[in-house]
Amino acid sequence: MDISSEMIHSLLPIFMVTALGASMVTVGIIEGVAEATAAIMKVFSGALSDYLGKRKFLMVLGYALAAFTKPIFPMATSVSWVFAARFVDRVGKGIRGAPRDALVADLTPPQMRGAAYGLRQALDSAGALTGPLLAVALMVWFANDIRTVMWIAVVPAFIAVALLLVYVREPERTNADSPARTPLTVADVKRLPLRYWLVVLLGGVFTLARFSEAFLVLRAQDVGLELSYVPVVMIVMNVLYAGAAYPAGAAADRVSPRTLLFFGLVLLIAADVALAFAASPLIVFAGAALWGLHMAFTQGLLSKLVADIAPTELLGTAFGIFNLVSGVALLLASVIAGTLWSAFGASFTFLAGAVFAAVAAIGLLAAVQYRKSRPAG
Repeated sequence: MDISSEMIHSLLPIFMVTALGASMVTVGIIEGVAEATAAIMKVFSGALSDYLGKRKFLMVLGYALAAFTKPIFPMATSVSWVFAARFVDRVGKGIRGAPRDALVADLTPPQMRGAAYGLRQALDSAGALTGPLLAVALMVWFANDIRTVMWIAVVPAFIAVALLLVYVREPERTNADSPARTPLTVADVKRLPLRYWLVVLLGGVFTLARFSEAFLVLRAQDVGLELSYVPVVMIVMNVLYAGAAYPAGAAADRVSPRTLLFFGLVLLIAADVALAFAASPLIVFAGAALWGLHMAFTQGLLSKLVADIAPTELLGTAFGIFNLVSGVALLLASVIAGTLWSAFGASFTFLAGAVFAAVAAIGLLAAVQYRKSRPAG
């Protein structure tokens, strides 16, 4: 599915701006609303998967819904078409996301969850790398005909649904015979410990410091990269993301999470600075590489923290709420980024992102020092 999605998404910002006449603010709103929609759906799908005791059904539903939206993109004649397709596509992502993350926890021994989530991130990124690679090759082959490339992207989406139906199995739940519970109750939410809510808050802050990758694509075009090769910026990002995600996840099983999270924020600051001052595609590629490393060191780790802290029977709910907060933060970040780009330009937008990431890093250090200074007991 990532191959299909990234073939489209690596071209979609350019398609909206050049072919459909969308503004940067519009791009930010569409991307932000799309991701927030996915996040909201994850709350209910995660809780429902806990209630049903079944993850695969919701995963199939989510992937199938996303697959059926893919043909809408090449048929789009206005921004409203793209908005509708992105909305429904992200509904599908929201339905499948939390049950998928919970299924990884169901299948993995606790002492290996960091590596497991790192591997999932690496495989996601491998698909996200292949998609833009195919987009570049097909853009050259079809002389920059974006609609044709998007039509071809429909095929792997349906292949992914077929593979999920045939090959994915979920384990038997040990509490399968227990009485059915009402999904997403206030009592269940209250059972989530304080440490979990701190991870949720941390995930939201990290996301506020990092807006949609659509702005990386637009930055590549902004510095003069030829249209056919604009998806290369996503290739570079995903090469580093895929390559570092599993080692970073494995390190999370041995190294302090705070150390890795702080390092991830430093990488994001460096990426934003590089992108702010980029005057050539080469510097944009360097910024995208740092962005990918930031994702590798933070995304799998945050998932591991959620899985380690939340009660086993509430994993789907826990991932749903976590993704909701992160999605709303991404909506705010993307709308702010689009507004800043339109008002002050690309450089100011990425510098603002660097400042927010630096504030988050200082806050993380301050929290660590506060915990150290508290008297024991």
